Amino acid sequence: MIPEERRDGPGAGDESPGLQAADSVRKGGDPLAQTQRGRLQSRRARVHQQISKELRMRAGAENLYRATSNTRVRETVALELSYVNSSLQLLKEELEELDGGSDDGPGSEGITVPLIPLGLKETQELDWSAALRELISGHFGEDGATYEEEIRELANLRQAVRTPSRSEAGLELLMSYYNQLCLLDARFVSPARGLGLLFHWYDSLTGVPAQQQALAFEKGSVLFNIGALHTQIGARQDRTCPGGASRAAEAFQRAAGAFSLLREKFSRAPSPDMSPASLRVLQQLMTAQAQECVFEGLSLPAPAAPHDCLAQLRLAQEAAQVAAEYEQVHRAMAQPPVRDYLPFAWTTLVIVKAEHFRALAHFHAATALCGGPPAEELLVREREVFLEPQAPREPQRPALAPPQEPEERRKLGKAHLRRAILGQEAALRLHAVGRALRRVDPLQAVLAQALRRSLAKYSELDLEDDFFEAPEAPDIQPRTSQRPEVRAPSFSQVKVADIFHRLAAGLQEGDYIVSVDGQPCRWWKHAEVVARLKGVGDAGVSLQVATLLPAEPGTGDRRPLRGLLRSQERRWEPAPARASPRPLLGWSRKAKRGKTGGRPSPAPRP
Repeated sequence: MIPEERRDGPGAGDESPGLQAADSVRKGGDPLAQTQRGRLQSRRARVHQQISKELRMRAGAENLYRATSNTRVRETVALELSYVNSSLQLLKEELEELDGGSDDGPGSEGITVPLIPLGLKETQELDWSAALRELISGHFGEDGATYEEEIRELANLRQAVRTPSRSEAGLELLMSYYNQLCLLDARFVSPARGLGLLFHWYDSLTGVPAQQQALAFEKGSVLFNIGALHTQIGARQDRTCPGGASRAAEAFQRAAGAFSLLREKFSRAPSPDMSPASLRVLQQLMTAQAQECVFEGLSLPAPAAPHDCLAQLRLAQEAAQVAAEYEQVHRAMAQPPVRDYLPFAWTTLVIVKAEHFRALAHFHAATALCGGPPAEELLVREREVFLEPQAPREPQRPALAPPQEPEERRKLGKAHLRRAILGQEAALRLHAVGRALRRVDPLQAVLAQALRRSLAKYSELDLEDDFFEAPEAPDIQPRTSQRPEVRAPSFSQVKVADIFHRLAAGLQEGDYIVSVDGQPCRWWKHAEVVARLKGVGDAGVSLQVATLLPAEPGTGDRRPLRGLLRSQERRWEPAPARASPRPLLGWSRKAKRGKTGGRPSPAPRP
């Protein structure tokens, strides 16, 4: 595969489903892997700094070249410009090598087309202590020093997610931290008050640092890493077996869902990899790779029945669908601003895949045409597969009636093989252009093997006395039986306990009960509320209460609670953003869940 960079560490990250044991939950990967990735990020950041310096020098030289009329000065500036351009080219090639560096971990087995995984975003260490202690003391009226254990648990969890393992355990670790951030957001953050922390994250592709005080930036970066980790898991599957191809397709669909959710919920991220344009391209790329895995899974039984003409036609349309998906991705990559941001190796690989799968579509069509006498069912299906050549200004192309005579079918199959050979040769030429792609031996082997297979099939159909000009091969109608779905991350499957559940938990003296199980009770009689609470069974009851803060120094007035604690529920789903500012007197929800019931968790909000 062509990984963007090495982004995981070997080893830990094995969490329990309930995430109750702190020792087993709060483990990331090998800290040494963090050092290796840090060195790679430093190299990339240094290359980008040198590129920026060379670009400034080139801009100054160009201005001087345009401003001066002295011939000698113009010659000197022109020579300097040639040096600068050469340096820029070398720096860009070095950046390509870093963007398309090889992975030292185990990858897919067998000869398969390489996939594009995405690297994780890096972050700096963060000290939660001062900010959370101040919020707990000032906002909730409790001693922040008594919550050192909870603050330390949150810090350990964040440290662990910096090096998640490339596995389902790593995904569970990231999602558990994301859920805790949603709890943190609901408990501490309001439109008028933040945490007062500066979150530092590095761009996944360029290594350029970005920082923001909004907790949403932390949550968005973690969600990005969830999608990126899904791509790494998908790229490592053994796609030479049906189970591996299915798992890879599922992983890329999950990655597309994470990037889609990120694009919908976080629209003002300071990092280019989280911009709406970049996320849209990443979502399309992951959907195309999921479609490719679907094709690979369907094509695995094909060698056992090479003369099944209907199966070959289905594969032809599936391959054409993959080619159409990659063509769409390539068009999106060619648009600014992502055109100058995405690695050139990615763009080259996408267009190579478009040519390769289009050629595969013609190969399978030729195999179906030359597989034997056509049955009525086959002829009906062929009318849905072959299209007339594209005419200028003709959005709709009529279906092409397939030939029925064996000789005509042989000639048409030969024409499709010719298009397959031309397409595979074009893919090999494009592969030779990219410096990073030339080092990916599996891709070279797949393209060469496909070309040899098409040439062998063409030689079987080529007769010595065949002097007639072969017809033009029609296009293949893209069609798939398993269109990938954009699937959001399964946050509901990761149950967590609120780390700060002790904070203002339970009913306290001075609290005002304003609703019972969602029913307003501010105008109920005291006896009615008491009777309702006494009649609670094992299911428990949800209470909405208003809590007053302690009096400010020097005054006798108690201050109203200005924050909002959302209801604790048992489901996890991103909730919509707040539409209006919170009132002066906010409401905090607390749950009474029987005597020893587990603590439910509020739905996370991005």
